[in-house]
Amino acid sequence: MEPRTIIEPFRIRMTEPLPVSTPDQRRQFLHAAHYNPFLLRSREITIDLLTDSGTGAMSAAQWAAIMTGDETYAGSESYYQLRDVVQALTGHKHVIPTHQGRSSEHILFSVLDVASKQVLANSHFDTTRANVEYLKGEAIDLVIEEGRNPGSEHPFKGNIDLARLEDHLKRGGDKVALVLMTVTNNAGGGQPASLENLRAASELAHKYGKPFMLDAARFAENAWFIKEREPGQQHRTPREIAQEMFALSDGFTMSAKKDGLVNIGGLLCLNDDDLAEKARALLILTEGYPTYGGLAGRDLAALAVGLQEVTDEAYLKYRIASVRYFHKLLDKLGVPLMRPAGGHAVYIDAGALYPQLKPWELPGVALCNELYLEGGVRAVEIGTLMFGKPDQAGGHDHTAPLELVRMAFPRRTYTQSHVDWLGEIMAEVVARRGKARGLRIAKQGPILRAFTAQLEPLT
Repeated sequence: MEPRTIIEPFRIRMTEPLPVSTPDQRRQFLHAAHYNPFLLRSREITIDLLTDSGTGAMSAAQWAAIMTGDETYAGSESYYQLRDVVQALTGHKHVIPTHQGRSSEHILFSVLDVASKQVLANSHFDTTRANVEYLKGEAIDLVIEEGRNPGSEHPFKGNIDLARLEDHLKRGGDKVALVLMTVTNNAGGGQPASLENLRAASELAHKYGKPFMLDAARFAENAWFIKEREPGQQHRTPREIAQEMFALSDGFTMSAKKDGLVNIGGLLCLNDDDLAEKARALLILTEGYPTYGGLAGRDLAALAVGLQEVTDEAYLKYRIASVRYFHKLLDKLGVPLMRPAGGHAVYIDAGALYPQLKPWELPGVALCNELYLEGGVRAVEIGTLMFGKPDQAGGHDHTAPLELVRMAFPRRTYTQSHVDWLGEIMAEVVARRGKARGLRIAKQGPILRAFTAQLEPLT
């Protein structure tokens, strides 16, 4: 039986005050931000669940490593320390640091020449899809049917549909650039992919002569779910499972700001010598010398420690338990949720919570605004604002498959009492669900519009 109280496997040695605002102030702040939570300032937010990317707390060992970072431009010893840690964890030959994950994606898709080709994935997240499309490729999502059903309790809703994958590989031929698995599947609720599915997808990709790559930003959380849910894996450590996941791939991109436990950084790792040579040439042009890749030596040093800490079982057990605890709190309130609880966030089905709002009325953003107005809580919409596309004929947007709101937990940052308070805020929001108003897009950018769009409430 699981204990009811979650004990954080660390003690707090430094604190940062939480900004507190009044309801009137929050109304003014939201209006000034054009009703887009991305445009709020940090001093206007009490609990920030916009993302788990680079927002967590680093350990004492990481801060100590920062003080020893080697800032040499070429040949930094901090790079070689990181390289050794990454190679021991992943087995990949070429370790290429970048300043963050989307840079790794851009370099990978560039050297694989995705122009006029298909990238087959379980699900692409926003920056991944944007990089494929910017380079004139086609991003195709092939997640299993259960992954598109928020109410399904399937334990591995991040799995790729193997039959559809093989069909695309057969029909696509030279038009397929690579197969990509996002672990865990961020766009689909932080849901994991099973080791069995990863093996099968890797075999199919290689059968048809295609590279098999991972988006490994949350690899440790995926490894924990495999240990917890997949038959025959319970006796293995998360690190052992992660090593097998990486061994199935030809390379991976990683936003180290997630399971690297750092505030900035990314990785591109490859086994192919020719691809790695091309990637380093592009890295020098866009990021920096290959032994720093857009990062300071201290950042490389902190990442080397973070990649060792993240597979600690006590940490992962606490991490997943905290998210699951909040999921259960919201479930008791009758909030429609993506099931089962994912690894890094709780996903709310805003379309089901606000059935009175059409997808192009942005129910996910409406919920984010309600959470902010009630308690200064910031979340993010994973729906039509993020993944929809404008109708060139002037009609309604092409809408997203799901209208979700992600409440992402920064790592080692908030305590169980914070989570209990979030439950109280959500109870107030749910109580007035019938009064929620939709929004319209007043101004948007051509790429990744969710980051900068200006919105207006519907009257």
